[in-house]
Amino acid sequence: MIQAQQVGMKAIGAGLAVGLTGIGTGVAEMGIGAAAVGAIAENKDFFGLGLLFTVIPETIVIFGLVVGLLLLFL
Repeated sequence: MIQAQQVGMKAIGAGLAVGLTGIGTGVAEMGIGAAAVGAIAENKDFFGLGLLFTVIPETIVIFGLVVGLLLLFL
């Protein structure tokens, strides 16, 4: 019984780690993406830097996924 509860709590923790980091990334990209598109519309030379700034928050999801996998398999 206790073993099943521990596995369930690990699964809930892993799901929260991935889900909450996904929500955080979405909120971060909401502002950054809009600003990057606006800056690119004004100056096309900003495309590379704007793309880089848009991709940086997505690393948070990767960290959440790694934490989730560590919770499940360790």
